[in-house]
Amino acid sequence: MMTRFLVTEDNPDGQKLESVLDQIRAEMILRCTFILEDARPEAKAVLANNMKILGLLTDAIDIADDSTRVLDKAFGPSQAAKGGPPRIGS
Repeated sequence: MMTRFLVTEDNPDGQKLESVLDQIRAEMILRCTFILEDARPEAKAVLANNMKILGLLTDAIDIADDSTRVLDKAFGPSQAAKGGPPRIGS
């Protein structure tokens, strides 16, 4: 199975999940700055939703980081970027 964003043996140029999520979070933070001064109710609602999403993304990044730590501790650093096999699964 080929992934588009994440590093695998078939996609050695991919990224770690936490890196992709971190980039999305950074873009969302930038986007939020564009609507901070907009006092309309719609803008306030969108900003509030984005803030919730940012919190969830931060939680997801922390969970992905934890998974990486677990895998690194159990199996050593990933070799997927060098075309190596997956550390778990098939």
